[in-house]
Amino acid sequence: MSTIDSLILRTIVDTAHDHFFVVDADGKVRYVSPSAAAVYGISCEELRASTVQRLEADGVLNPSISLEVMRTGQPAQIAQRTGTGRRVIAQAHPVFEAGKLVAVVSRSMDLTDLQLLQQEYTLLQQRFSDHLKRSQALEQEDAALESELGELEVKSPLMREVALLLRRVAPTDATVMMLGESGVGKTAFARQLHRWSSRRDGPFVDVNCAAIPESLFEAEMFGYRAGAFSGAAPGGRIGLIEQAAGGTLFLDEIGELPLGVQTKLLKAIQDGRISRLGDNQSRRVDFRLVVATNQDLGQRVEEGAFRLDLYYRLNVIPVTLPPLRERREDIPGLVERQLKRLNRRYGQEKLLARSSWQSLMRQEWPGNVRELENWLERAWLSSDDVIHADTPSPSHPAAAPRHADAADQGPISCPPLGEEEGLKDALSRTEHTILAELCESLSSTYAIADRLGVSQPSVVRKLKQHGLRIRR
Repeated sequence: MSTIDSLILRTIVDTAHDHFFVVDADGKVRYVSPSAAAVYGISCEELRASTVQRLEADGVLNPSISLEVMRTGQPAQIAQRTGTGRRVIAQAHPVFEAGKLVAVVSRSMDLTDLQLLQQEYTLLQQRFSDHLKRSQALEQEDAALESELGELEVKSPLMREVALLLRRVAPTDATVMMLGESGVGKTAFARQLHRWSSRRDGPFVDVNCAAIPESLFEAEMFGYRAGAFSGAAPGGRIGLIEQAAGGTLFLDEIGELPLGVQTKLLKAIQDGRISRLGDNQSRRVDFRLVVATNQDLGQRVEEGAFRLDLYYRLNVIPVTLPPLRERREDIPGLVERQLKRLNRRYGQEKLLARSSWQSLMRQEWPGNVRELENWLERAWLSSDDVIHADTPSPSHPAAAPRHADAADQGPISCPPLGEEEGLKDALSRTEHTILAELCESLSSTYAIADRLGVSQPSVVRKLKQHGLRIRR
């Protein structure tokens, strides 16, 4: 490498936002970027004069990711807490020469600064919201929004702010991350965002990341050529990303995306190109990405289950949909809309008893809009001409639904605790037993979710975890 190339590389590393460490195979610190001193609390000279073993023992590196790579010979990513009390995410990679470990290169990113930026963002959002409430322009925008919402029920101030934000970002290609509890309506708002965008005439491809087995995920997402693997379709297959060309790709339950697919998705977002399995050629795909999750992705990053760089790419426009218990003004519209659907579907005009409204407005609805709609359908099917609120909701203690084909089984029995079996193994075995019996008796993951009082994506994840499938 020439002198000028070395100077350019040194300048890039020294001015980078990340903090770099280079240590040799014995743990001796060979290089540390200047910005590391402020994060780790001691000067660069002291860091270079030390070893990662001593720095870990002194609490400067807690723990040392370089030592982990030296022990395993594999790349690693961990969360650290420095001696100055700052939280960082560190990544490290081994360097081999002739099959022998000669060095470890690591870089870390300070999450403390990110949290401060998020707090500033939240404050700016609040100020912006307050300004909108005082502005006459908001009333005009509200009037226009009312005619554009279609089937969405948006009456509460919280949801109107969400809708207004989505309406403003819709004409752009910025990635939107939908956050909120299961059942709040993330998919419905993602579809509305697509309808508002310039891509409205293109496809809207809805992908539930938790519902696709990990072994098939890459082939489903990126497609494959004929003969790419055993059992591949003779003519190959177009992946879900390509199907979204010219439109919107919506990835629900993004937190369940396998790490290997996360890497390829990040590259597809960065380059705008993908490669099918078994294909050496890449192809350009123009799509708008919208993702949704009910998980804390920041926590998933710290646990090593989600890539930090992908998290930054996805978290461009975060939009939080509040739970139904925080926007009860939307309940009447949601009930009326669902009642119309049911009357139209089943060809009979039924009414909701006036006395039922107080009970509906008082419920907590932990399953949110999905739970409310499911409750109303059960009540519709079990009532005469007038629907009353005495049908228990899933959030009620007596509400565990009993399906006709599961009612005859009696209670699910579990074998006693094994002699050398711990609590964790016993719980896992019990969970497997319950799910296996329900897979034999019920016909869908939605039915199992109703029976257990949990969300359908949770059932999909559990079945995949235990290697179970529905029998009929």
